[in-house]
Amino acid sequence: MSSQEQGKFIVVPEGSVTTPKGFRAGGLHCGLKKTERHDLGAIVCEVPAAAAGVYTLNAFQAAPLRVTQESIAQDGKLQAMIVNSGNANACTGQQGEDDARAMRAAAAKALGLEVHHVGVTSTGVIGELLPMHKVLGGIEELPQRVKTDGGDDFCQAILTTDLVQKMTCVRVSIGGHDIHIAGAAKGSGMIHPNMATMLGFITTDAKIESQHLQLLLNRVTDNTFNMITVDGDTSTNDMVVVMASGLAGSETLNPQHPDWEAFAAAFQYVGEYLAKAIARDGEGATKLIEVNVVGAESDNAARAIVKSIIGSSLVKSAVYGADANWGRIIAAVGYSGQSVNVNTVDIRLGDITVLEQSRPVKFDEEQALAYLKTDTIHIHVNLHMGSGKATGWGCDLTYDYVRINAAYRT
Repeated sequence: MSSQEQGKFIVVPEGSVTTPKGFRAGGLHCGLKKTERHDLGAIVCEVPAAAAGVYTLNAFQAAPLRVTQESIAQDGKLQAMIVNSGNANACTGQQGEDDARAMRAAAAKALGLEVHHVGVTSTGVIGELLPMHKVLGGIEELPQRVKTDGGDDFCQAILTTDLVQKMTCVRVSIGGHDIHIAGAAKGSGMIHPNMATMLGFITTDAKIESQHLQLLLNRVTDNTFNMITVDGDTSTNDMVVVMASGLAGSETLNPQHPDWEAFAAAFQYVGEYLAKAIARDGEGATKLIEVNVVGAESDNAARAIVKSIIGSSLVKSAVYGADANWGRIIAAVGYSGQSVNVNTVDIRLGDITVLEQSRPVKFDEEQALAYLKTDTIHIHVNLHMGSGKATGWGCDLTYDYVRINAAYRT
């Protein structure tokens, strides 16, 4: 197995959500999308897996999210996640609730599982009822489509305006046992922190109780999925779900276990990889923007400033145009709502210093232009006020973003 070292864990390039022991996945086309691309998928575990989830803060939370939360709440376990793309089943009233429950019941019957061990989620157009005859027909076919090498088919089934699939896998040694953590996600537009518009699915064969898995997911979400933005919109359907089969044969993990931090670091890598992949694949995007803020009064202040910068349409537009207009960056710092010493701010674009102690620094415009034409842009801000720090990710704002979203339903 070819692999790549990343600190205490190893990246498995060919891995997928089915690499952890006990998992199968798959996808198919049931007719929700106009094209023949897959639009219905599933991840299935051999055993009821410890589960945890995080969900959108949008007040209009879609029906499938409520159904999935209900399933996990029963005994902290899931054995399957069913997902459709092409229709969000959001803002669809009681019928939407009934349809989400019908999806759950149909999947449980088809796969021979307890109903409360099935979660469901949807992504796509808001406000349209699911064509349930198509969905239920597809669910009947799913048992024949889920397999140990079905990770790619599952990834295709969850895409909407995404241009690329987003998947990663790592291996970490826990008590002498190889543990795998894998993730798949979709997300391209309506991306904004708390949470970004996205669906994320993480599988692991670690043995871990649901409550500890939930605590870890919350922590990683705050530093990854909640630190990306594309367009400032938070969707109705955002969700990340983790399933842990416990089949790797290791001891039960908890925060007191000597290998907990190694496991947490590997888990953090999976979340960060998927978050950055979503930001890089923002609708119409040509560049990934990473913003690092240090020297803030607190980590929370640093996070707020990061989000202000990566959420600025003017900053995003300047990056698209390769314009080293640092004035847009410091303006975003200033309106972040956080305490700032207006005399001590440093800003760098990559290695190019453009502001020092809040005073302009003469820099080579041609060098800055060449840097800003690359596909990954790093913006560094040092406030020189404290030890708070944070990192977040976004993308540039292009003409294609408007084109894609002007015709989303048509």
